[in-house]
Amino acid sequence: MILDAAFWITTGAILVLLVLSGFFSGSETALTAASRGKLRSSAGRGNKGAQRALALTDDSERLIGSVLLGNNLVNILATSLATAMFTRAFGESGVAMATLVMTLLVLIFAEVLPKTYAITNPELAASRVARPIGVIVMLFAPVVSAVRVLVRGVLSLFGVQTDPDSNILAVREEIAGAIQLGHSEGVVEKEDRDRILGALDLSARTVEEIMLHRSGIAMIDAALPVTEILRLSLESPHTRLPLYRDEPENIVGILHAKDLLRAMHKMLGNGRIEPTELAGFDILTVAMPAYFIPETTPLDDQMRQFLRRSSHFALVVDEYGTLQGLITLEDILEEIVGEITDEFDTVEDQTVTRSEDGSFVVDGSMTIRDLNRATDWTLPDEEANTIAGLVIHEAQMIPMQGQVFSFHGFRFEVVEKEDNRLVSLGIRPL
Repeated sequence: MILDAAFWITTGAILVLLVLSGFFSGSETALTAASRGKLRSSAGRGNKGAQRALALTDDSERLIGSVLLGNNLVNILATSLATAMFTRAFGESGVAMATLVMTLLVLIFAEVLPKTYAITNPELAASRVARPIGVIVMLFAPVVSAVRVLVRGVLSLFGVQTDPDSNILAVREEIAGAIQLGHSEGVVEKEDRDRILGALDLSARTVEEIMLHRSGIAMIDAALPVTEILRLSLESPHTRLPLYRDEPENIVGILHAKDLLRAMHKMLGNGRIEPTELAGFDILTVAMPAYFIPETTPLDDQMRQFLRRSSHFALVVDEYGTLQGLITLEDILEEIVGEITDEFDTVEDQTVTRSEDGSFVVDGSMTIRDLNRATDWTLPDEEANTIAGLVIHEAQMIPMQGQVFSFHGFRFEVVEKEDNRLVSLGIRPL
């Protein structure tokens, strides 16, 4: 091999091209892997590099096209120069030698090394390369635009429609995936994961899924004597109770215990309540109008409605206006923070208990989502909202007490049944 000036010039050109290839490869990795949230945060603190990186990633198709164009240009040119140099020195065998040497050099120094560096701190790397890459994008803009038109034309021949303004991953799905990954790696605690995912899921869930069914609503007949209504209000653990007339479906108002007590206190103005006052007292004068909502209302919309109305109690009706259940602001908050208990909640109110054999005894009315959250299981909730509903759906019948079923990797046993209602179920993983 003759080490003349042409050899050293060619060698130097190849090294420069390898450096440029590494720059393009590392820039591509940094700009695509960088978190837009972190870049936006840095840009908000005045980081000019982060601002430029954000602007570049706004049009990811143009960015990737420009970087790939530059990367391919320098790689092809470097390989061509190396082939010419090795052919000049070794003849026909130089082609094979050039292929082997350039493959190793490009793989190590132009791909793996810069990409590894960029992925260790993509936001910092993206901020540093944003200015030169911005110049490259501007220079290659006409060529990239032509390539985009050509690519879309070819894809359209195969029936593929491209939308450059759409994100491959929605923001919500991206956050949820990151939280799940963090939990699986032990970085995010289960409670934190449940709270964040619960908040993200509010828009995808409806009041029908978490409402208290009408069979469990405590109501008061508005026709009862006021003394009886007062007694029922004091005995109830709830401060708000629906009032009905003639039949439970006919809700005429919502009684707040404090409003009733204020009315009683007002009657005590002279130290005693006359029987005639009690007899002539109309309970509806202290009742609030009932607030009805459709069962298909998304939870996040309903939470905003509660906050806007300064109210947190609503009755749920179906498309025919028939009462289906009730929902409170606390019910929605529990979907985020988990079960909220107070001094009126007792041990008997717990819907999940663990037996000695390791299985769980579950209230049939418990929602599948709540059970999954309590046990970290993944039972499907597409076909049913409650555990009892899931068993009936899978069994395609109303089971008898003592019957056992196996599906979705779990063993289900009907522990208690009342009429057609599955009161409690024993569940354990197979």
